[in-house]
Amino acid sequence: MLIEYINKALSKAVYDKLEDGTFFGKIPECPGVLAFGKTLFECQNELRSVLEGWLIVKIRHGDVLPVIDSFDINQGIPSGNEAVAHA
Repeated sequence: MLIEYINKALSKAVYDKLEDGTFFGKIPECPGVLAFGKTLFECQNELRSVLEGWLIVKIRHGDVLPVIDSFDINQGIPSGNEAVAHA
């Protein structure tokens, strides 16, 4: 389920080629998920890594995740009040 969510989120990615020839990518539905790379491929890989880290933090904190293409993985994720911190 999580892999499908990641793939759907990545399908929403927007990439730009910058003036210096490098690439910038972001996923508008996931605020703060952005990446840079020397090549488009490098940028795409970095964006996937950033998204995965972003999801781990959001889930750990019990934050509500964006629904992407009617795909909602919020069920079963503890809310902020239910989330338990582990040492």
